[in-house]
Amino acid sequence: MILNTVRLPHFDASADKKTVKLPLPKKVIISLSQSIGASCEPLVKKGDAVLTGQLIGDSDAFVSVPVHASVSGTVTGETEILSVNGRLSRAVVIHTDSLQKICEDLKPPVINNKESFLKAIRGSGSVGLGGAGFPTHVKLSFDSKKTPVDSLIINGAECEPYITSDYREIIENSQNIANGIKLVMKYLEIPTAIIGIERDKPLAIERMREIVANNPEINVKPLSLRYPQGAEKILIYKTTGRTVREDERPYSAGCLVLNISTVAFIAEYVKTGIPMIKRRLTIDGDIVNKAVNVSVPIGTTLSELLQSADARIIPDRVIFGGPMMGSCVYDPDTPVGKTTSALLLFGNSKLKKESACIRCGKCIGSCSMNLSPVEINKAYDASNKPLLKKLRVGLCMNCGSCSYVCPAKRNISEKNQLAKQLIKG
Repeated sequence: MILNTVRLPHFDASADKKTVKLPLPKKVIISLSQSIGASCEPLVKKGDAVLTGQLIGDSDAFVSVPVHASVSGTVTGETEILSVNGRLSRAVVIHTDSLQKICEDLKPPVINNKESFLKAIRGSGSVGLGGAGFPTHVKLSFDSKKTPVDSLIINGAECEPYITSDYREIIENSQNIANGIKLVMKYLEIPTAIIGIERDKPLAIERMREIVANNPEINVKPLSLRYPQGAEKILIYKTTGRTVREDERPYSAGCLVLNISTVAFIAEYVKTGIPMIKRRLTIDGDIVNKAVNVSVPIGTTLSELLQSADARIIPDRVIFGGPMMGSCVYDPDTPVGKTTSALLLFGNSKLKKESACIRCGKCIGSCSMNLSPVEINKAYDASNKPLLKKLRVGLCMNCGSCSYVCPAKRNISEKNQLAKQLIKG
């Protein structure tokens, strides 16, 4: 199997900056849809007093995660927000009281087997912190008799430019990472683990090797500096040499993939009982004087973050997430969610005018899934569903490599996503 990849600049100015805890915001807007699964129903109403960590939303759906208050204060209402994934979702607005009083119901979970471990993970509100927002308890709920897993793959690649939040997790909380890995291995009975970290992070590689030195079942594997190294199928191939086909889950290859910050959170939750109510994110961009990683409550708004950003000029483009797979935001009340890994600010970023495809084939040469984006785009324009399926558009991970290398500045990746929606309809 040959994997096409691209080389991107890293712009990792925030890598050596210790995470800064920002002052509490005046209000938080907490989306009731914090994963790719079903949205939650609110469990609080206007006028209710809430405590930090209190459950404020839940759902009976299996593919869903509960939502907790990230601050203590008073519920001032409910609103509707446009998430960065394009979906409208309900949200709870809480005005903070600055006390951050912890909910008395919070306590470390009692875990003695796989079932109680999965129950605890769901109760924590954990989702994949790498960006997709897949509920962690769902990912861990594989049937080991039908699809035995022998390798736990930990994603520490963090291959998009600017973002260093996972890197800071390694530097600041390496013991939690190791403890989280051991917990998953123990209760899911996975014999080995591989931590994948790009080679340009030697301190992170050294730190993790020191922490797991007495655990021969856990291996740290340096990865080449290529994008999209952290994509699930790519990471599995790079760390194990195994291939996951279009219609298969990683379990089919005997692998389970978790983000490195996710396993660190699992260890912290098991120790403290504090659910997923905060997020580390990188603030950077071409108009930011001092790049930094900050820790903020879930629901902190864009306007609050902008006040903390050391920007030279007013940005004309604001992105939640990375420059390759993130989404532009325009509403100052857009809140930080569990999957928000970065706030990037850019100035004088003129939109490039598209021109006709010159059939150069660079998009094909850059696609790590060996797809033909130019043919997919043509099939989409013709609404040819059978051809789109034949071209395996479902494998597209929206990494943006095809758009990045296109000399005609065409929005190829965007159209690929529209094509995926077309064949689902």
